[in-house]
Amino acid sequence: MRLVRESDAILSDWRDRALRFEGEIGKVVLGQARVIRLLTIATFARGHVLLEGDVGVGKTTLLRALARAIGGSFERIEGTIDLMPADLIYHAHLGEDGKPRIDPGPLLKQGENLSVFFFNEINRARPQVHSLLLRLMAERSVSAFNREYHFPHVQVFADRNRVEREETFELPAAARDRFLMEVQVGTPTDAEARRSLVFDPRFHNVDVLLRDVEPGVLEPEALETVARIIQIGVHASPTLEAYVLALWDAIRDPRQHGIAVEGVDMARFIQGGASPRGLSYLVRAARVRAWLEGRDMIVPEDVRAVFPEVMAHRIFVDPVYELRRERLVGELIAGVFARVPAP
Repeated sequence: MRLVRESDAILSDWRDRALRFEGEIGKVVLGQARVIRLLTIATFARGHVLLEGDVGVGKTTLLRALARAIGGSFERIEGTIDLMPADLIYHAHLGEDGKPRIDPGPLLKQGENLSVFFFNEINRARPQVHSLLLRLMAERSVSAFNREYHFPHVQVFADRNRVEREETFELPAAARDRFLMEVQVGTPTDAEARRSLVFDPRFHNVDVLLRDVEPGVLEPEALETVARIIQIGVHASPTLEAYVLALWDAIRDPRQHGIAVEGVDMARFIQGGASPRGLSYLVRAARVRAWLEGRDMIVPEDVRAVFPEVMAHRIFVDPVYELRRERLVGELIAGVFARVPAP
């Protein structure tokens, strides 16, 4: 009983911190409340995130603010066609004395203090680089110089360039499945936010702007423990479990459940995906969402709120529909929600 009370106290205290964390990021990233909430969920679910959006919408500012509010260190690398796995670990150069030197690369520079690692334009990097990133995401470690380097607190964020397709390498299914979420970051629709971003000089110098974010609202060293307590302390009823499993069945075989998408041959539309790991990620994110809403039980709205970001990229469609996949998968998910009644 005492342990339960202590866990409840920890969850209550950290929920206050989480809401303050969102508020700090919201000071400098305007009009992105839903995106900030999703990244907060990912942070407390200890999952990695793939961001998608146009150039210049503030993805890097968002992640720098997030890293500052979490605490720890932030590193970023640009994806290029000539980037090699070793470039993430070290870089060699000639010193002032003319002798070769080796300096730590972005992964090793901060050591165990690294909390946020941003891979910009990941689809410009070669598959060999994707493989290294996959290991970092799965094991939070890399091998170099005959030893293992561990990054116990690291959270990986990446973004894809969806406009320029030349010299790009699409992420394999295994790599995309390692991301807890794929999150769309768009231009704010709120008129006041748009006005401020364009006309308020405060938003024109990111380095100065980020000073407004309180550093270390969260403690990277404690996040793993808190995340574990959230997963233990937030429950799913048998009815909710049945609902999630029904959603899973419907997304895997929509035709069997009478779900149709206009202009799509449902017999060939779904090629695979929606794995057990994906469903476990869905429940993990739903638990965090319920906790942020002040509940110790998952409700259907928690599942629906994170379903598109957690599950859409895990649904593999026939290549003939790939160019329209974003719209068609969105319609499929809407059809699943309409067909499977919430308890």
